[in-house]
Amino acid sequence: MKHPAIGVVELNSIARGTVVVDAMVKKAPVEIVRSHPVCPGKFIIIVAGGVDEVNEAMEAGRYWAGYTQVDAVIVEHVHPLVLPAIVASSEIPEIRSVGIVETYSSPAVVTAADAACKAADILLIEIRLAMGIGGKAYFTFTGLLHEVHAAMEAAIARIQSGLLIRTEIIPSPHEQVGPTLF
Repeated sequence: MKHPAIGVVELNSIARGTVVVDAMVKKAPVEIVRSHPVCPGKFIIIVAGGVDEVNEAMEAGRYWAGYTQVDAVIVEHVHPLVLPAIVASSEIPEIRSVGIVETYSSPAVVTAADAACKAADILLIEIRLAMGIGGKAYFTFTGLLHEVHAAMEAAIARIQSGLLIRTEIIPSPHEQVGPTLF
């Protein structure tokens, strides 16, 4: 799944979410990566494609979402590790130091994960978007400790004020912790 850009929209209405995703794909030739309800009664849409196409689809998405939009973001030139981490298909050969970033918004966590990947030599383990976790979002990543610290700084800098819940770094996780991160 290699696309130059992704758009993420989070709404507070499940019914309106279906209308919005329909409007987005009618407006521009983008691929629907995710489109489904999430906790607590919100709806998330992720589309991917060319930069211009994603921008056009997101314009339609924001218009049709109206007051139901919670958050939205476009990530141009998205890092190639981001989409596999969203769809839980990342390949991680070894767990080293681990970083965890938790936010109140799915779009915020996607942009933070992209910034982390662009800032340091890390591997994304997973990006979890609000399913079964009370509407929160988080991502986990691994790498050498100094790379994890650099990635964490970049992620924190990218998150809008008020959307960051917590960050954690585990310098040397126990071998039993690794499998629990997937």
